[in-house]
Amino acid sequence: MGNICRSPTAHGVFRQLVNDEGLAHRIEIDSAGTHAYHIGEPPDRRALDTARMHGIDISDLRARLVGPDDFRDFDYVLAMDRDNYEYLARLCPKGLEERLRLFMDFAPELGIREVPDPYYGGQRGFEQVFDMIEAAARGLLLDVKNRHL
Repeated sequence: MGNICRSPTAHGVFRQLVNDEGLAHRIEIDSAGTHAYHIGEPPDRRALDTARMHGIDISDLRARLVGPDDFRDFDYVLAMDRDNYEYLARLCPKGLEERLRLFMDFAPELGIREVPDPYYGGQRGFEQVFDMIEAAARGLLLDVKNRHL
């Protein structure tokens, strides 16, 4: 939503996986929010701390607002939950609908369709979200490699 919790965490986790595979020169990564609450702000301190505990630095990221051009610029536009998916579906230009997916579609083994927003929860919520995101990011990278590389 505001691009300070789930999305920058996913951005950082996926970026680390891409870097580990030596694919940074072939895969562009960005994250954005559906609401303009935090434009220009860094990730939430709890998201920063959780990522850091897993060896991932997301301190360089800043919140931005998603726009229709994101559907043209990226092969994947991923929503963390159904509410954000519906917002993105309304924003999506005609003919690019196949680019929009739920992020957790890439971790079907978890049996979870949505990443809960940890903003109003404690540190444990951020850690649970991190684990979910890590699983989906691994599945996403596999999908990117199979479909595009």
